[in-house]
Amino acid sequence: MAEFWWDPASHARRRPYLLARNRMNAALRRLFEEQGFTEVETAALQVSPGLEPHLQAFATELRTPDGGRHRRYLHTSPEFACKKLLAAGEGRIFTFARVWRNDERSSRHHPEFTLLEWYRAPGGYRELIEDCQRLLRGVATALGIAAYRQGDLACDPFGPWQEVTVADACARFAGVDLLASLDDPLAPDRDILARQAAGAGLRIAADDSWADIFTKIMVGRVEPSLGREVPTMLLDYPLPEAALARRKPEDPRLAERLELYVAGLELANGFGELTDPVEQRARFVADQALKERLYGERYPLDEALLQAIGRIDAAAGIALGVDRLAMLATGAPRIEDVLWAPVDLPEG
Repeated sequence: MAEFWWDPASHARRRPYLLARNRMNAALRRLFEEQGFTEVETAALQVSPGLEPHLQAFATELRTPDGGRHRRYLHTSPEFACKKLLAAGEGRIFTFARVWRNDERSSRHHPEFTLLEWYRAPGGYRELIEDCQRLLRGVATALGIAAYRQGDLACDPFGPWQEVTVADACARFAGVDLLASLDDPLAPDRDILARQAAGAGLRIAADDSWADIFTKIMVGRVEPSLGREVPTMLLDYPLPEAALARRKPEDPRLAERLELYVAGLELANGFGELTDPVEQRARFVADQALKERLYGERYPLDEALLQAIGRIDAAAGIALGVDRLAMLATGAPRIEDVLWAPVDLPEG
């Protein structure tokens, strides 16, 4: 007979992790308030849930008193609403947002989870690195821990952090010259990357796209080597993997995107925000065309968002997985161990 999360014995086992999570969240709020950030809340129901091609959203129907019926989605991130708040005049904001992503469940993934997102306007992605250092060190101090842990890995947040660009990481850990495939970043050379990935011992299928091969390099060779002893900031993603990040002025093949790895776990994803609505629309359209080819569906564009980002000056934003940070802070082996009430599994 399966054990429910609400069985007294199961809850008692998880309760120390959950209480530590509460202390962690309280420490995070204090750290933001000390830096002059304002906490905000955003609606979960959105016209567009988020437009990354590989994220799957939960859809629902919004009914209005006049008989209207409108497709809405549970957001995969509060990002679109937060950017509208920046356009409204907010400068430093943060939010603990419940978010939903379908077709995701593992020891590190859950269909409903919490993102801590924060934004700086004006701001750049270098400031996000300083924010992450301040937060991880502050949480560790508040919880009385010397390291973040996953399995046998212990990651010390108090010493110097590692920074490495995506191109350097691909060269170092996979022997791949990523930039050689990016002469035209809007149409990267799939064959060049495929030959190099195959030479690195990765299995490449004939129908793998450039993005598929890039993911295989990252997952198979790069990510397992990151954040093992000290936190690692992975910087400067290739433009095809830029999402909502602006181009680097000094190298238009790359974008101001960063990811944080701690104890071998990807913990946060941030950007120097793209504020050009024309370029952003083009990226959204391309991403949804890819989504339709891969999954047979596409999500609508949020036209109000495109208007809003044109009113934002230089800004930076980042999303950090609260549940994953709680896992690392407590050593919990599964994400469900740090959730007060996990999503029930289907019977059987």
